[in-house]
Amino acid sequence: MEKKLHQAPTDCLRIVLYGPESTGKSTLAKALAEYYNTQWVPEFARDFLQEKWDREKAVCTLDDLLTIARGQLELENDLISTSQRFIFCDTNILVTKAWSETHFDGYCAPELQHWVEKFHYDHYFLTNVDVPWEADDLRDRPDQRGVQFDHFKGLLDQLRASYTLLKGKHPQRMKQAISILESLQTNKS
Repeated sequence: MEKKLHQAPTDCLRIVLYGPESTGKSTLAKALAEYYNTQWVPEFARDFLQEKWDREKAVCTLDDLLTIARGQLELENDLISTSQRFIFCDTNILVTKAWSETHFDGYCAPELQHWVEKFHYDHYFLTNVDVPWEADDLRDRPDQRGVQFDHFKGLLDQLRASYTLLKGKHPQRMKQAISILESLQTNKS
């Protein structure tokens, strides 16, 4: 029997870097983790799907999405105990939901929807599409980033999630993110 998916307890604030492909999420997650001397959770889907591509030249399917969501949360749970103040998640299950809906005609598996509602994140940094798109084996929609961005933002609004839109080049985004994080930390105390 498969173990029940859960979110490990923590006193850290869970911060998600959230947005369409190629908008600087990984760069920002790493930089913020380094700045705060804490952990960042890499994107499970990137390694999982790159390995699938390298092995079969196959892209993500609907069947992969639950594996991706589980893998992402397991990575987060593995790193949470060694995090301090914040843990920076380079994506989460809400990203998987957004990706599912934008790539599979609006479909979201009931399990994904349940996990989106069940698991808590303290703040999202929504990354704008105002940075250059960079091609790789997995990125597939350079001309639809604006549409994807609107969908991602709409999901945050539906959830009434706490979020900040980050725009501009990396230094601008870092400065804005640090300011928001300090405010969140102060409000938590």
